[in-house]
Amino acid sequence: MHLETLRLYCDVVRLRSFSRGAAQNFVSQSAASQAVQQLEAQLGVALVDRSRRPFVVTPEGQTFFEACRGMLEAWEKARAEVAAARARVDGTVRVAAIYSVGLHDVSRHMQRFMSMYPEARVRLECLHPHKVVEAVLSGEADVGIMSYPPADRALSIVPLRAEAMAFVCHPNHRLARRKLVLPADLNGETFVAFDPDLTIRKAIDRSLRQHNVKVNVAMEFDNIETIKQAIMIAAGVSILPRHTVQKEASIRTLAAVPFGIPDLVRPVGLIHRKEKPLTPTVTRFIALLRETTDEPVAALARS
Repeated sequence: MHLETLRLYCDVVRLRSFSRGAAQNFVSQSAASQAVQQLEAQLGVALVDRSRRPFVVTPEGQTFFEACRGMLEAWEKARAEVAAARARVDGTVRVAAIYSVGLHDVSRHMQRFMSMYPEARVRLECLHPHKVVEAVLSGEADVGIMSYPPADRALSIVPLRAEAMAFVCHPNHRLARRKLVLPADLNGETFVAFDPDLTIRKAIDRSLRQHNVKVNVAMEFDNIETIKQAIMIAAGVSILPRHTVQKEASIRTLAAVPFGIPDLVRPVGLIHRKEKPLTPTVTRFIALLRETTDEPVAALARS
């Protein structure tokens, strides 16, 4: 006995017609009649009195009709509740992000997301790039947000944006008032760099080599915030994502000048495990990040 058969029976009884009940369920009148006969055989009672025109529902048929209608209504309610649960935006999105992205971007989007979906929460942890990948692969984070997301068979990458780079220096530096700093202007400059194992360091070094530029690396750090602190005490200059120094540039604790290598950008993307289904809450969070991207998405560079 299938739900389709019970629904067919209910429609036949409700419409008081085998032909109309059959049409409602996209079957032939003969098939509808046979289905009711099979129900009668299984129950051992007559459900309809076919000797009268139009047919009359027997007392047993009416009892069965009421029971079937209740079952079908309960089934539809259960389906609706399951669908609603699948679409419900609640629970926690666990986000692992590199420091610069977490501090400058994700934190502000978190508040907007939680105001849009009051039953949802976002838990942010700022980590070293390698730790971001590990957190996602181990299941400790639902998504990771980082620059130069790595190519990995176990990961899906969602491109977010490509960030323009800027020459960053102390406000009193000789290049601070330039409208554009060219690669050759950096020759011999004392430079505050990223750690050598970071992909952004490799990208910057590669661009400088292509333009025959040699800088004197005085310090190396694994995050943008520490590099900015070093530049503020005039320990050197650097090349950083432009939007990460906007606040300091606006209050003139740092100077940020457009850099003359336009194809030197920092790609930022979101990663998640391929084989792990995304919850509706995680899916909505990813959609919000993509909608609020500040700069155009570029092809993600590979490490």
